[in-house]
Amino acid sequence: MTNLNPSVYFVGAGPGDPELLTLKAYKIIREADVILYADSLVPKQILEDARQDCELIPTGNKTLEDIMKIMVDRVRNHRSVVRLHSGDLTLYSAIQEQILRLLQEEIEFHLIPGISAFQAAAAKIGTELTIPDLVQTIILTRVSGSASQVPPAEELEGLAAHQASLCLYLAARHVKKSQEKLLQFYPSSTSVAICFRIGWPDEKILIVPLEKMAEVTEKENLIRTTLYIISPALNTQKSSRSRLYHPQHSHLFRPNLLS
Repeated sequence: MTNLNPSVYFVGAGPGDPELLTLKAYKIIREADVILYADSLVPKQILEDARQDCELIPTGNKTLEDIMKIMVDRVRNHRSVVRLHSGDLTLYSAIQEQILRLLQEEIEFHLIPGISAFQAAAAKIGTELTIPDLVQTIILTRVSGSASQVPPAEELEGLAAHQASLCLYLAARHVKKSQEKLLQFYPSSTSVAICFRIGWPDEKILIVPLEKMAEVTEKENLIRTTLYIISPALNTQKSSRSRLYHPQHSHLFRPNLLS
């Protein structure tokens, strides 16, 4: 017995660790009639609590047309469908093209966000990527590849000029070119966290100077599922305090009674 409506549920599975699923995502996965999942990006442990009679469909060998046909067919046959994506739905998940087709078919859908790899990686490293008086901006980006092109206004050089905490997705195959562009703006000693398959059993995190980013990536043979975090926040010993909890800072819930 399921409480889910016959519709499509786009679910962010997080970076790989089943315990990083949101409670809402877990409940929906547990109740779904059908689950389509990106088998190369979503570990099978995420599916362990799916119903025994749930139809599990890997999509690694399927086209968009194949996937949409299955989803539309199952919903029209009064079944609840989960489209399970890695990470968070708002980043490089290619859900927009699926949403447009569902709208054309007048199929109801819901979006359930997940934890992104950059959040899980920062937590594993034990750092905050926005430190007062040092860096207050996080940029999430990628480099152009065979499957997708970055708009000219968002090329890496322009973004690196901000010297913010820069999270670089889908770049391992272009690491030399990326390093060259980053070195134009970040000091060569800037720390880079090379984060391979965050949340998976074979997870690996290496923190190296920016000038070693490409060398270490190639030495470790990291060509897929690698995230780079380039940030002054990774190698700072600066003691900096937020004003929010400072005793001299008053606000609505903590008025300054001495003033």
